[in-house]
Amino acid sequence: MADFNATGQRVLVTAGASGIGLAIARTLAGAGARVHVCDVDEGALAACRDAIPGIGTTVADVSDDAAVDRLFDDVQAGLGGLDVLVNNAGIAGPTAAIEDISPTDWRRCIDIDLTGMFLCARRAVPMLKKEGAGAIVNMSSVAGRLGYAFRTPYAAAKWGVIGLTESLARELGPSGISVNAVLPGIVAGPRIEKVIGARADQVGVSYAEMEKEYLAKASLRRMVSADDVAAMVLFLASPAGRNVSGQSLSVCANVETL
Repeated sequence: MADFNATGQRVLVTAGASGIGLAIARTLAGAGARVHVCDVDEGALAACRDAIPGIGTTVADVSDDAAVDRLFDDVQAGLGGLDVLVNNAGIAGPTAAIEDISPTDWRRCIDIDLTGMFLCARRAVPMLKKEGAGAIVNMSSVAGRLGYAFRTPYAAAKWGVIGLTESLARELGPSGISVNAVLPGIVAGPRIEKVIGARADQVGVSYAEMEKEYLAKASLRRMVSADDVAAMVLFLASPAGRNVSGQSLSVCANVETL
């Protein structure tokens, strides 16, 4: 019988105080894991501590080298090691035509959505190797397999996450470490509402019209939930997923185009 528990696993979830990250942290903790999360929002971290007893927290921006070093010092002190890294931190980036995107906004999106995963992985891997096994789950997006007009920084970063994932799967497999990417689609919640609203403004239509257009692009004609995404992460972090590596796994109701 497949074993979907995470009992005893020591897990770090980046940007784990809200949204998908919080759903992942809650799901893994509920399955028996010891969880540490980081976030840039101190208030959200406080609420997270109230919601998930025993969780460890650190204020950290994953694009900041020194902040990531402090984060992993906290993880080592709090958990005594690491078995699973969930690279979840990311921002939506600008919604604009390429000629209207500032270099500053471009770099900020790449720095958080891609470079932040590198900075966390480079610190996590020695800890995972010390255990002789482990898992890395990188949060990409359906924008990591499809072109996305007016969202070029985000799509470029998420395609980069796929390259990072497949490369690390080959590099770390001999050390017993699995590496996979999860590709959420249209995830219900405040973030997608902002994305849809920005796109609606960009092309000059109502929010309702743009939401209908987004849903029409998914075969199942519906959004997914943060808990749906968290369930996939639990699978990959559990013994049931131990032989899955180098994969890009969409949780998206089959988004066909963007």
